[in-house]
Amino acid sequence: MRIFYILKTQIKNYFHSFLEKNICVLILYGSFDMIAPLGLTITIQGSRGMITNPGVQQIEPTPCENERIAFLGQIQPHGFLLEVSPDWNVVRCSDNLANFLPTEVSQASGRPLHELIGRRALHDVRCELQVIGMKGGVRHLFSVPVGADGIDAHLFDLSVSRTAESIIIECEPSVAAGDDASGRMVSLLSQLRDASDIDRFCDVLAAQTRSLCGYDRTMVYKFHEDLSGEVVAERSAAGMESFLGLRYPASDIPAQARALYLVNPLRVVVNVQAQNALLVPLLDAKNEMLDLSMASLRAVSPVHIEYLSNMGVCASMSVSLIVDGKLWGLLVCHHNSPRYLAAKLRMALEFYGQMASSIIENFVRRGQERGRAVSRETHMRMLSLVSPNAVGEDNLFAMLSDLRTSLHASGMATYVDGLVRRVGSTPGLPAMMRLVKFLNGAAISEVFTTHCLAQTCPEAVADCPGVAGLLAVPISRSPRDFVLFFRDELVAEVKWAGKPDKVVRADAGVLRYTPRASFALWKERVHGQSAQWSDADRDTGESLRVSLLEVMLRMTDTAEKMRKQSNDQQDTLIAELNHRVRNILNLIVGLVRQCGNSATSVTQFTEDISSRIHALARAHDQLTSSGWRPKSLSDMVRIEAAAYLGKNAASVIVIGSDWAIEPEAFGTLALVFHELITNSAKYGAFKHEGGHAELLLERGPAGDLSVQWSEHGGSVVVPPTRRGFGSTIIERAIPHELGGKAAIEFAPGGVIARFEIPARYVSSNDDAPTMSYPIIAPAPSSLLPPPIGNILLVEDNLLIAIETESTLLSMGAESVQVVSTVAAALETLRQFTPDFAVLDYNLGRETSLAVAEYLSEQGVPFMFVTGYGDTAIIDQRFRGRPVVSKPYDASALILHIALGAKRA
Repeated sequence: MRIFYILKTQIKNYFHSFLEKNICVLILYGSFDMIAPLGLTITIQGSRGMITNPGVQQIEPTPCENERIAFLGQIQPHGFLLEVSPDWNVVRCSDNLANFLPTEVSQASGRPLHELIGRRALHDVRCELQVIGMKGGVRHLFSVPVGADGIDAHLFDLSVSRTAESIIIECEPSVAAGDDASGRMVSLLSQLRDASDIDRFCDVLAAQTRSLCGYDRTMVYKFHEDLSGEVVAERSAAGMESFLGLRYPASDIPAQARALYLVNPLRVVVNVQAQNALLVPLLDAKNEMLDLSMASLRAVSPVHIEYLSNMGVCASMSVSLIVDGKLWGLLVCHHNSPRYLAAKLRMALEFYGQMASSIIENFVRRGQERGRAVSRETHMRMLSLVSPNAVGEDNLFAMLSDLRTSLHASGMATYVDGLVRRVGSTPGLPAMMRLVKFLNGAAISEVFTTHCLAQTCPEAVADCPGVAGLLAVPISRSPRDFVLFFRDELVAEVKWAGKPDKVVRADAGVLRYTPRASFALWKERVHGQSAQWSDADRDTGESLRVSLLEVMLRMTDTAEKMRKQSNDQQDTLIAELNHRVRNILNLIVGLVRQCGNSATSVTQFTEDISSRIHALARAHDQLTSSGWRPKSLSDMVRIEAAAYLGKNAASVIVIGSDWAIEPEAFGTLALVFHELITNSAKYGAFKHEGGHAELLLERGPAGDLSVQWSEHGGSVVVPPTRRGFGSTIIERAIPHELGGKAAIEFAPGGVIARFEIPARYVSSNDDAPTMSYPIIAPAPSSLLPPPIGNILLVEDNLLIAIETESTLLSMGAESVQVVSTVAAALETLRQFTPDFAVLDYNLGRETSLAVAEYLSEQGVPFMFVTGYGDTAIIDQRFRGRPVVSKPYDASALILHIALGAKRA
């Protein structure tokens, strides 16, 4: 009622435009009799509502899944909020200000901040903003005297954050935090680390949290792949209803709420029944509400208030459990009466949640690594069985039997050259042919999974309803061959916390979205679904796809039946090789361009380009000589040192256990160490007799490999005044291409470089022999007149990205946003809309199709670049888009950018 009154009296002149943006707020707080005087009509159509305005297009109300929960214009009343402009004047405040300071709300707006909180408090706030900088986040101050200068001040706990162009200051009266929770954290975290498995960990986590906070109920809530949640651990007071083992639908936590849990990991609701404090004014000069995403006092969505009330909860707290940047689960607390947590305790709990998330992440990664190890071992055994005396489809089945077991598949089939072979529980032959036809519409070179075939491809299970799950591995180009793994239906009884429904009701003249009123156990029997395929299962399928390319080629050499299809198989191999060759050629073009930019003479240019190509060639030969298997890191460094230092190669001292590097990361590391060695020979330790470098290798508990290069015995190091191409490779190659970390320090005693290589690129050493290496000649490039605009470049190879970025800028692009993954591209697109996009079709283990779909929806023109010579690999939905094969030059880019813009 209060929010609608302010809207009615303050913004009537632009009510309709505001209504379109904030309709959910009005529905939740408004009523029919209030809307009618403004010339609006509400009608009910079934379970949905319509708001109509005579002469204006009808607007359908936004469901709570789209409610702007960070823009409700209210805060919880146990503290007050001030929005301050960059010149430190109060822009907006909560209407409960007078409850805490001797200042009326009407007198606060426009006043200098120090007149309200005092100069000392202002000084402390400014210091915290200096720490925050422009990166965002929240800073906390405790027991700060707040009050106008010369007037008795009271102690408050402050939270300081930024939003858009404003500064948000939240103030809560300081209260004693009771026991020193931070002092107990060490022993508590030690108990968590000692947990033997994830189930035991969650149980200990729930018990510890209840002990720390004193809530009536504490739960660990884990998300499933379908985004529904389950209470996997619980501790509660005597007489409390238990929610352990109950499931909650994904709609209980809509997408915008999940996003807030990621950026603001701790959420406290002190009193569900409390009367919220409104922000005054509700809208600023730009007709916008205040973004309260980072505010701890942020009010709660009315739908969630009703949800908690229906559950019988009066106060709550949640801490986000985040793994690999995604919401793994929540640590949730409920209380049957109002409960306030002191600010110091909340900060300690936020740290506690971060540590708990790290431990969960270790559990997850250890499980993934075990799965990868089993997969690698299976693939190596499978390849070792292929021999001239043991070939044919029978042998293929024998080799896949172990993998079928590790994937927990109840059936398996192969579709090769139009012939189907099955074992175990699978669809019948007619249904299998319909399934293959369906799979041919999926993306090429991509594993396909579903846990509900009856929904995805019902014709595939028409004669075998017991089969529900499928993992399909394509092993050739269209028309494709497949290896198919099936899982039987898993009839399960899901225990829901109440029937998972949410309806729209008209109640006493108010149209509102209502959560379920009962959380009593509601059982649902699920049919037609198998156990879901995990990320590890999909990784196993992708590894199998690569291995089977080689297996199939070996088998076709001696099998008469497969020889008839040799041209098709050769095309597949050529496409794979063509992709690699074109990437290498484009890499060389980038080397030539960047070396040319930094060279001061033709001689230096020749030496630089020759040495870098030598380094890449040496790395490539080490991999090909071992069948493209992981290779020794220390051997690679020694070989590179020998090539450049000759007999002085022993000046590189390796300390620690040796490790093998996966092929996809080997070339990147070879180029990085080449730059370190050559730089040291020109300017550092190797320039002087007796100088040496130490290479320290240490593997962390999560499997990541820490590498430190330190030089000793050279001249005093002077930091460079500019970054050359070599320094760029050292600092950016590993983060960009591998997702690791890199840092270089120009210490007086010698250069120190530190790297962190992700665990997925590190394995045990196989000690393969070394050899000598040839030189690859570079190819020249040319430039044509440039287009104009803002460009998005999606490219996972750093050197190609650098070269293409330089080319686009030289062609006249206003700006170039460079990203290397689909996730990064989609995040960038949420922040700005480019004029054009250049998409590398294949990005390691993923394709850029998701980015292409988003750009198509937004009407943004784009083009593909690819290392495959055959454009038939492009998804049929985008066959009309421009495609450039690698290596490409500026003329190709400008031509296809023009074509792309014309077709968009």
